[in-house]
Amino acid sequence: MRTDHPLTATVVVPTYNRADLLAATLTSLVAQDLAADRFEVVVCDDGSTDGTPDVVADFATRLRMRYLYQEDDGYRVAAARNAGITAAAGDICVFVDCGVVLTSGAVRAHLEAHERTDGPAAVIGYVHGFEQDDDDAERLRAETDLADLDATLADFVARGVWPDMRERSYARYDDALAGLPAPWVLYWTCNVSASTEQLRRVGMFDEAFRTWGGEDIDLAYRLFQDGATFALARAATALHLPHPKSYAEREEGAIANYRYMAGKYRDPIVDLITELPPLDFRELNDEVVERGLAVATT
Repeated sequence: MRTDHPLTATVVVPTYNRADLLAATLTSLVAQDLAADRFEVVVCDDGSTDGTPDVVADFATRLRMRYLYQEDDGYRVAAARNAGITAAAGDICVFVDCGVVLTSGAVRAHLEAHERTDGPAAVIGYVHGFEQDDDDAERLRAETDLADLDATLADFVARGVWPDMRERSYARYDDALAGLPAPWVLYWTCNVSASTEQLRRVGMFDEAFRTWGGEDIDLAYRLFQDGATFALARAATALHLPHPKSYAEREEGAIANYRYMAGKYRDPIVDLITELPPLDFRELNDEVVERGLAVATT
């Protein structure tokens, strides 16, 4: 995305009743090494009833920040993120989930990835520590020093521990996502970015997604169809802090969302995400090529 001025970012952070995790995310944004006039933060609250407004107020003097609140009407993270996109003043929207903490150079790395790309880019940041069970979560907590996150994640890389869940895909394709037939399937909004103008042009997030799962890859599919170049930015590094979640409950809702997405696009590649047993998204690009649905260029 070539411009005649340094790119600016709007960091969009959706949240719902996770005041402590939000504080950790905002703390990591205070520590960014990017000039303060090059990024803003928009906290998009999906109807919290805890101390979230107090947390936002506590950071108001440390970040260029806005707080957008919508009434609790069920799971509406797509609408919350859309409010952030609509309000964004930055050239690039960086989506960071509540409870994800960024290394000091992460926002800058997102912008640099866009600056290196001709035309619009869909940038995927690296996320350590998607924990799978309680034992993993406890070990991750014990090994994490939030007071020196940069050193913690550098240590993880050096030891080869707590990698991004998508690492085997990245390694399989030598980090080159642009030539894949379906790079959009790896675009998970815990730590990604895209052009604000392109996001608005393709219609932003589909607000019909009212349960967890799918709204991010649905958006990414439309960015891909609109010509975005997908890129991995390892320097845009983050840690997904451990917190309780039910994968079984999430997966049930996600399957319905994937079927909805497949029905929208009638694309044989998109149809693969609805297969039972569920196809591992990290293997989808290989499956596309194996079935002759498209030819990878890498």
